[in-house]
Amino acid sequence: MSEVTLGGYMALHDRAAAFTGSDGGAYTVALWVDEEADPQGRYGGALLFVRWNASGDSPEGHHESDYMVWGRTPGEAEQRLGALSLYDVKAMLDELIAAGRPADF
Repeated sequence: MSEVTLGGYMALHDRAAAFTGSDGGAYTVALWVDEEADPQGRYGGALLFVRWNASGDSPEGHHESDYMVWGRTPGEAEQRLGALSLYDVKAMLDELIAAGRPADF
């Protein structure tokens, strides 16, 4: 997997990908996959963006994407999320920021 994909970056650097959002905040991203299949037998996958405080030592909010991928297994959905380009992940973060404020923890 290429370093320009979310999964490739995370595998190469052994950490979550981090971005500066369009609001100037520091964010990390995590993969989120359903634990149970939907009625069609699919597992949905989404992204969770955690916003960090100015000192970077505590989360202060988050954004969640809608389902972005589907898989026949949780692993397949996770693999599809990992195949997203870092550019597309950053664009999703900025879309979520533009849509509203992060939810508080």
